[in-house]
Amino acid sequence: MSRYSTDGAAERVRSRARRPVRTAAAVTAAAAGLVLGLGSPAPAAGVQGSGAGTPVVTRAGLDPALVAGRGAAVDFVEQEAENAATNGTVIGPDRTAYTLPSEASGRTAVRLKPGEHVEFTLPRAANALTVRYSIPDAPRGGGITAPLDVAVDGRHRSTMTLTSQYSWLYNQYPFSNDPQADLLHPDWWITECGCVPAATTPTPVVDKPFRPSHFYDEQRLLLGKRYEAGDTVRLTVPQGSAAAWTVIDLLDTQLVAAPHIEPRAANVLAFGADPTGRRDAGDAFDRAIAFAKKRHLKVYLPPGTYQVNRHIAVDDVTIVGAGNWYTVVKGHQVALDTPAPDGSVHTGVGFYGKDAADGGSHDVHLSGFAVEGDVRERIDTDQVNAVGGALSDSTIDGLYLHHTKVGMWFDGPMTRLRITRNVIADQIADGLNFHTGVTDSTVSDTFVRNTGDDGLAMWSERTGNARNVFSHNTVQTPVLANGIALYGGTDNKVTGNLIADPIREGSAIQVGSRFGAEPFAGHLWITDNTTVRSGPFELNWKIGLGAIWFYALERDIDADIQVTGDHFLDNTYNAVMLVSDFPVKDKYAIRGVHFKDIRVDGTGTSVLSARSAGSASFENVDARNVGAVGINNCGSFNFPATGSEFAVQDLGGNDGGGTTGAWMASWELPNTITCDDRPPVVAPPAPTPWP
Repeated sequence: MSRYSTDGAAERVRSRARRPVRTAAAVTAAAAGLVLGLGSPAPAAGVQGSGAGTPVVTRAGLDPALVAGRGAAVDFVEQEAENAATNGTVIGPDRTAYTLPSEASGRTAVRLKPGEHVEFTLPRAANALTVRYSIPDAPRGGGITAPLDVAVDGRHRSTMTLTSQYSWLYNQYPFSNDPQADLLHPDWWITECGCVPAATTPTPVVDKPFRPSHFYDEQRLLLGKRYEAGDTVRLTVPQGSAAAWTVIDLLDTQLVAAPHIEPRAANVLAFGADPTGRRDAGDAFDRAIAFAKKRHLKVYLPPGTYQVNRHIAVDDVTIVGAGNWYTVVKGHQVALDTPAPDGSVHTGVGFYGKDAADGGSHDVHLSGFAVEGDVRERIDTDQVNAVGGALSDSTIDGLYLHHTKVGMWFDGPMTRLRITRNVIADQIADGLNFHTGVTDSTVSDTFVRNTGDDGLAMWSERTGNARNVFSHNTVQTPVLANGIALYGGTDNKVTGNLIADPIREGSAIQVGSRFGAEPFAGHLWITDNTTVRSGPFELNWKIGLGAIWFYALERDIDADIQVTGDHFLDNTYNAVMLVSDFPVKDKYAIRGVHFKDIRVDGTGTSVLSARSAGSASFENVDARNVGAVGINNCGSFNFPATGSEFAVQDLGGNDGGGTTGAWMASWELPNTITCDDRPPVVAPPAPTPWP
């Protein structure tokens, strides 16, 4: 293979569900034993977390002061298990893919054996909690269940039943639930042997389980009463648990308001919906929606769990729940007798607008309920998303979306959709995707955690997206791909977001000409975002990425791109990367990118890694704790005597540096070849307040 080409077959294939096919990634030596053990160095059992008796509140594993005004405004507080009191074992930090610590928030967690506990102190009043955890898979896949005892202030006791039925994926894209499965694509190139197994003699043998990932899940619990700041929450793995170990990553706690009541509405109970979840409520929902549309009423979902195993069609309707802690719409995944026209082989719970080809839906307003799916494998032809279709002039607010394929997937053309204050967790694929001709739409104050693909994406396949905004969202621990991804489009904006801990084959923010996207045009604003523990190792290319990376694969990237006011913290490798895939390095370039008022606090390697032809300008970019040469300029790897094919324009005010001096030194400008293909990594210190 060429220097950093990905699997060519995977890049060319497009799935029927219009999802990008992801290339495979390398397995680590420790991963082979992950089903039985954790394979990661850790302190001895019995170590106490630093927060014993003192609540340590974080946001994305950071001091909240470092991210003030950025990310989603949420009504819960986050506490990392490694900061709590425990007699368990702290695992991590580790940023190596396919390990349990690497997928934990902050890359560190606590492992408990039966009989061990972790104890948190409430930083403020709460009556509800969310536990992010991992337990082992069954030996042949499919998951297990195991108890976790919860004691609040030593008195209130309950037991959560944890499950690994929705976690633990293996193998090559689109992954398997079987830890003992052979290669899904033996005719694809894999990094483990640097070969195509089916075309190699003797045929290489890969370790099993092959590439385990997607280890974590989360579960919510209403406590039944209010507890005050200073009270304790102890999570204990009982003796005799079916789980040999339980990993606790974090605890979110909050004070949930009383259920919302909508008195003048079409109440689904009046149309036969069963709030116990024993009987299917889909037809009752349909009857309530039809009645509400005739009488110009809202549809009300009172507290309860409603079983729905198919799509609920929505158009010109408002559906209001009692709050996403109280109203849960939950369904089973159902195999279809014959594939649907769109290729789906399953259906499941979801609220769907009409297809754009049929005119789409309008004036749809969804708020105040949870959607709990039953998706355990990735089948890209399946329409098993929590919210889908085309929704124009609509709003989605205050939903909790869990265990579906994609939280929200919109196929345009469509316009003026406003998405606010949602939580999207534990998805098999994306958190949210604006796909094809979505315009004048916004996503704000939405919290996304543990997606199996991009957290938030705008994908301009065939028809461009335009004038959309991702504002003040939080994206944590995308297991595959990027926190926020932009594939083509015109005049879009990404501002005020917090993105943390991307694991593999992606980074915090990607600007990519790939997956058949229309070109970038007009302006693209990427402003006032914070990324942390990003810029990971790219397992196919075997190089480090940037926290923000521009990728020219299928065409030039040549628009007015303004990257302003962003903070790139604790970067595993680089803060910024601009790259063209090696087979097209002399065909495509990246131009028109302007960096201004940027802070870079810690890079394992460089501030800028340029692996493409083109240019970029820099103004008031301050950097510290830089681990390698500030500008690693390889250009297009032709190394002409005239200098690199990539030019850096210094507009002034670029200060700071690290181990090799000033990050932007005069000798590096405008296009000095400083190329070190794989520079050594100097792990940066933890981020601290900027003076």
